[in-house]
Amino acid sequence: MDALNSTKPDDHQILVEEKLSARILTLNRPKQLNALLFQMISRLLELFIAYEEDSNVKLVIVKGKGRAFCAGGDVAATIRDINEGTWRLGAKFYWKQFTLNYTLATYRKPQVSILNGIVMGGGAGASIHGRFRVATENSVFAMPETALGLFPDVGASYFLSRLPGFFGEYLGLTGTRLDGAEMLVCGLATHFVPSERLSLLEEALCKLDSSDPTIISAVINEYSKQPYMKEKSAYHRLNVIDRCFSRRTVEEIISALEREALNKKDDWISKTIQSLKRASPTSLKISLRSIRQGRLQGVGQCLVREYRIACHVMQGKLSRDLFEGFRAILLDKDKNPKWEPSKLELVSDDMVDSYFSMMDDEGWEDLKLPARFNLPAYAIAKL
Repeated sequence: MDALNSTKPDDHQILVEEKLSARILTLNRPKQLNALLFQMISRLLELFIAYEEDSNVKLVIVKGKGRAFCAGGDVAATIRDINEGTWRLGAKFYWKQFTLNYTLATYRKPQVSILNGIVMGGGAGASIHGRFRVATENSVFAMPETALGLFPDVGASYFLSRLPGFFGEYLGLTGTRLDGAEMLVCGLATHFVPSERLSLLEEALCKLDSSDPTIISAVINEYSKQPYMKEKSAYHRLNVIDRCFSRRTVEEIISALEREALNKKDDWISKTIQSLKRASPTSLKISLRSIRQGRLQGVGQCLVREYRIACHVMQGKLSRDLFEGFRAILLDKDKNPKWEPSKLELVSDDMVDSYFSMMDDEGWEDLKLPARFNLPAYAIAKL
């Protein structure tokens, strides 16, 4: 099914359960790792807006069917739409998705996301902005966009830039995967609950009849445990990450890592350098600047900026790296993308500036986010 040309959402792609004052939304494309299609995003937005206005609804639980919460937006469907029509179809997808992200970030009622599996890209956008994020031993988080010729979007320049030190720059540039314990310790998750306790947790939440975040957090705490963090976790190397990823440019970050490698034999450093050298040079430079700007901006400003960048990337005038990344990683799977420009030094500051500028394209406009009213203090803080 075409990602954009279906106006009627497939009811089976988002399962809805009503349990007393709780609503449970289940992403249901397990074979596609619950990758988000346009009609799924539209349906989620419609449901969240309706629940916010419905006084009978106190709490929204979101989870995924199968081994993923959500592996991201359906890039294949978006690329197909761009190839078959115009990049404006892709822009429509991003407009809707970023509107959903903003709604979740400023939501008046608690959202509990059960992240029992893969959480990547758009899946992070559908969960990390919410009030409670429950990781498990099955959680795998990543923002892998730079390897695809993309950049961390869905408001990632907001939430990555607020992680401890420069851990967000590290995650956003390298696409490193985190497990549930690492998600908890860095703040991407608010709780860690072993998967065998999830059904009991869900049952307890549905009986609550409360929107009070303190009460909800206390209930989740009853089922939580402190997970073991593996010895080789990147989080144990936060000092090195801060020394290197605090540098002003991607080139300086790589040089700093190479100096660390000379002083200390550590496989983690060489893997980090390899990840950066495999990624799209253009994507790396866009991503670093976007996350740095995100440190000083509210979530709405971040999404407006990310929408501009996404439109430039999809239009393909400045670079075709998105299409080459899709070919190499997802289509032909040769994992050997030919990036253009091929080297960091060939990506000038002026080229990066272009991605952050308004588009000179008839009919194009900046992302207009919906007005939000009567927000709780924790949502106001994000603005």
